[in-house]
Amino acid sequence: EYLRFLKEINRSTPKNKELHLVVDNYATHKHPEVRAWLSKHPRFHIHYTPTSGSWLNLVERWFGLLTERCVRRGVFTSVAKLKQAVLRFLDVNNKNPKPFRWTKSASYILRKVNRCKEAIDSGH
Repeated sequence: EYLRFLKEINRSTPKNKELHLVVDNYATHKHPEVRAWLSKHPRFHIHYTPTSGSWLNLVERWFGLLTERCVRRGVFTSVAKLKQAVLRFLDVNNKNPKPFRWTKSASYILRKVNRCKEAIDSGH
């Protein structure tokens, strides 16, 4: 599926453009077939989010909200009841959707990344 997605991007974008994709470390993104395809398409540049950086992946953040607001502390006597609760959550969420917005500036985030890198490099 991911390879099909990459091929679609390749077909639908101007051939003279370099493409930078930010992806998580999911195994699909590093599958040997994907790596082989990418090696033949050098205009694609893949940038992986840090392994512990799920907060950078807004899909992960959305599932976190689903867990916090719907699943955690819920009592579900069957899979059907859990499904019903999730669908109710989706219905409410979709009636008044709110976009995710970054609340920190790029410079703030980069300062934190650099502090983290310094701590790792110093052995602490």
